[in-house]
Amino acid sequence: MPFPYRLYAALFCAFLLFSHSHAQTVSVADAGIHPDTYENVTARIQKVIDDAVRSGKTNLTFPKGRYDFWPDGAIRAKYFISNTSTEEEDSLKIRTIGMLFRNARNLTVDGNGALFVFHGKMTTIVLEHCENVKLQNIHVDFERPTMSEMRYAKVSGGEVELDIHRDARYAIRDGKLEWFGEGWKSTHFHAVELDTTLKTMHYVDWKPYANAQATEIYPGRVRLKTNLTPKSGNLLTVRDIIRDQVGVHIRESKNVTLEDVGMHYMHGLGIVSQYSENITMRRVTCAPRPETGRIIASSADFMHFSGCRGKVTVEDCRFSGAHDDPINVHGTNLRIVGRPDAHTLKVRFMHGQSYGFNAFFPQDTVAFVHSASMERFANGVVKTVDRLNDREVLLTFEKPVPAALEAHDCVENMTWTPEVLIRGNHFARTRTRGVLLTTPRKAVIENNTFLRTGMSAVLIEADAEGWYESGPVRDVTIRNNEFIDCAYAGGPGNAVIAINPSNKVADIKKPVHFNIRIEGNTFKTFDYPVLYAKSTQGLLFGNNRIIRTTALRPQSENHNMLWFNGCSGVEVSGLKLEGEVLGRNIRLENMPKSGIKASGSPKLTIE
Repeated sequence: MPFPYRLYAALFCAFLLFSHSHAQTVSVADAGIHPDTYENVTARIQKVIDDAVRSGKTNLTFPKGRYDFWPDGAIRAKYFISNTSTEEEDSLKIRTIGMLFRNARNLTVDGNGALFVFHGKMTTIVLEHCENVKLQNIHVDFERPTMSEMRYAKVSGGEVELDIHRDARYAIRDGKLEWFGEGWKSTHFHAVELDTTLKTMHYVDWKPYANAQATEIYPGRVRLKTNLTPKSGNLLTVRDIIRDQVGVHIRESKNVTLEDVGMHYMHGLGIVSQYSENITMRRVTCAPRPETGRIIASSADFMHFSGCRGKVTVEDCRFSGAHDDPINVHGTNLRIVGRPDAHTLKVRFMHGQSYGFNAFFPQDTVAFVHSASMERFANGVVKTVDRLNDREVLLTFEKPVPAALEAHDCVENMTWTPEVLIRGNHFARTRTRGVLLTTPRKAVIENNTFLRTGMSAVLIEADAEGWYESGPVRDVTIRNNEFIDCAYAGGPGNAVIAINPSNKVADIKKPVHFNIRIEGNTFKTFDYPVLYAKSTQGLLFGNNRIIRTTALRPQSENHNMLWFNGCSGVEVSGLKLEGEVLGRNIRLENMPKSGIKASGSPKLTIE
């Protein structure tokens, strides 16, 4: 073909590609929706979303700027969401949804740096039965967060003066301080205080402040009559405990990615991925916008993965200012409460705040779990699932269920368990843990920084008595992380890393967890405990460095650097100590010395 014809053909193909791409893209501006109007865009944007999903658009874009979402005109739908609320706390489970994506396929939503500002109590985004959906370049915040923040401005003579953050709304009624917002009022309180000098967080009882005689000195400045003597300059944060909404809900979806997204405040619970497959969080910032001057970005967890499968990836994210755990990955154990026949079991959601959602599907493989020992003693394949009520489910299996069932035994869904990668993230400003993890599949926690998490930076449980969150791990690697002054306020053994299943008796013949490798990490710690491990077989603590810090004072009653309880196949090697490291010992409990191999120098005392 002569050159001019080849050129024309190439240009024609490029034109067709451009035309196709343009035809597959829709902007909210096409519907006359423009940023920075401060008008309620909820219903209008929902129509754009519905039209885009129905017509198979592949790109939905927002011109950069501010968009305001109000409950008026929002879709209200019932969703049972893990770890949220009891029947007494929220019987209806109605979520007020800013943007609902239902049955979306092959869709990228690009905010181009837009700021979505929500009002009242809302679940900002729901992805339901979606596949291959990506949210990118979006920032989410609330005009009036349900978290009220304040500073102890003056403490003296039986009085405390509070400087209340400009985003908070308050009233003084009958001499008492009350918190309210756009269509809500706080009635059940939980408070956390930030020590602005030490950068540590501690629980605080709000009741004495709620009952104190309050007087407004001037707008934003309130005096309380109280004998309490908090530290002047510290910051106090208080919120309602009822988790009636969540930040983002990803429900029964597949191949979902959040990338370059800022979640600057979330009410109730954070980003909850539930019974979904292949979830990626990349460069997601869960922290307040700096210009707001706030310190808290979620009233509970930041990222919650409940009953997911495929691969969960959390990479290059930043977490700062959670009232609970930044990351929690788990399944749900349901207790066996009836056996109608040889092939059928009645099972029940046991924890008050987790129930009602789809936890089993036909052809799922499940494990039968002895709750006392956390042993997975048999497997089964689900044939049918019948929902009896919000709490109870009837499961029929392809083969007879085990005869060895005991009281309080549970059923764990093994099909819906994920491989996990948590890499390159920064964790800070939380009173609780950094990562909670229970999955039987491969899990890697690497190249992260954990800065002053109040409890254990990494906690591996296995629970059939409390939260009923999933079961034993089989392949976990924790490597090349930096832990800085963690576990100053609690956690199992006050340890930086804790492996603490709920089995009642630690027996080396009945391990719960298997194959955990903790290697190449740096522990900068002020206290004695570094690792507590219970009922684990095959545990390596290798080539780690422990450095003594002095910004915080030692306070734990546990004076053991490494504490192994009912473990076997333990190896400690390549340890490096710098500074006046405390402890320098290994405590063994419910296990013989033959269960551990310690090599290299320095030598640790084995007790």
